Amino acid sequence: MARLADLAKLIRSKNAGPFQLTFDIMFDGPEKYERVKKAGVINRELISRTYNVPGDQIDIYEYDAAYSFKITIPRPYISGNIDDTDIFGGQQYGPLVNLEIP
Repeated sequence: MARLADLAKLIRSKNAGPFQLTFDIMFDGPEKYERVKKAGVINRELISRTYNVPGDQIDIYEYDAAYSFKITIPRPYISGNIDDTDIFGGQQYGPLVNLEIP
């Protein structure tokens, strides 16, 4: 098995406005992208469990032309809220890095 970080060229998270976070997982070619896509491990159940978000509030897009995934979820706190620990959402991708890919 490989980790997602070993296969992806870029894994990042950022704000998608003050109420949502978006995750980008990008690959440098079709082989690695197709491997991850066919494994089916990037799915609503994983994101729901990892980020404690109901599955019906998760959007996952596979963009074949760019060999990438885009995931959007609601932020746990509005960006800038006193309880928000990552105002730009840039550190939220961490749990995805070690995701094991068969």
